[in-house]
Amino acid sequence: MSRWYAIVGRDVPGSLERRLAARPAHLSRLEALRDAGRLLLAGPFPAIDSPDPGPAGYSGSLIVAEFEDLEAARAWAGADPYVAAGVYAEVAVQPFRKVLP
Repeated sequence: MSRWYAIVGRDVPGSLERRLAARPAHLSRLEALRDAGRLLLAGPFPAIDSPDPGPAGYSGSLIVAEFEDLEAARAWAGADPYVAAGVYAEVAVQPFRKVLP
C-alpha cells in the first residue's frame, strides 16, 4: 500500500546555474511520477516574493508523491539530479497525510 511523502530540498546559496542545468533531468523524473499517478504536487520555492525570481533564484523545492514506504521515498529523493548536481544542501523526507482537498 503506497503512502504520501513530502520531500523538501533546500538549495545551496548561489546554485541557480546548477539548478537550471539539472532541471530537465529533474523534471523528467517528476513527469514519470505524474504519469504513474503518484505525484500530488511539485514546485520550487522562489528566493524572493515573485513568480519569476530572476537571478535571485530559488531557496528549495517541495515534492509530495506516493511511495511504498519511507525507505523508497528516501531512495528516490537521494537519486534526484539536483542532489547529484550539488543544488540541494539538504533533503528532508517525511510522511505526509493528505486531508484536503
